[in-house]
Amino acid sequence: MTFPTDASPDAADWRRALTRFVTVIPHTRELGLEVLAAGPEGVRMRLPWHTDLTGDAVRGLVHGGVLTMLLDTACGSAVLPALPAPEVCPTLDLRVDHYRPALAGEPLEVEAWTRRVTASIVFTEGRVWQAGHGDVARAVGNFVRLGPRNTPPGFAAALFAEEASHA
Repeated sequence: MTFPTDASPDAADWRRALTRFVTVIPHTRELGLEVLAAGPEGVRMRLPWHTDLTGDAVRGLVHGGVLTMLLDTACGSAVLPALPAPEVCPTLDLRVDHYRPALAGEPLEVEAWTRRVTASIVFTEGRVWQAGHGDVARAVGNFVRLGPRNTPPGFAAALFAEEASHA
């Protein structure tokens, strides 16, 4: 599948595309970030527990930088399905409010959504939580639109490329 098409990508198409997107980023690939849901309404992801996420081994807490990375990735991913066509949109700024420490040994879940799209900036929000423990942090992120001229040719096609058959 290439983009754009006569039919807009559905949630399954976006989930596959954003899975491909987070798989290209070395740290999200190595940490096993999973895309659970994706579409114009937002994205939801899960980061399984890894000891590499520990920030305070004595108290059993996740490093705050992990939460920032997770929110930046989710908010940035939420930008793509909100646009008329995928384009490169780097982070302009990201504000993270930490509500409480994340507990080591448990996965982190994140969701993000787009609040507004303008000709030059995309405004997003997101939150991270741990099941049974509530919200850990939230973010407000702004992403600058580089437009078609500054988006590599084939960017959308690469996102939506069909998986190679291994038959």
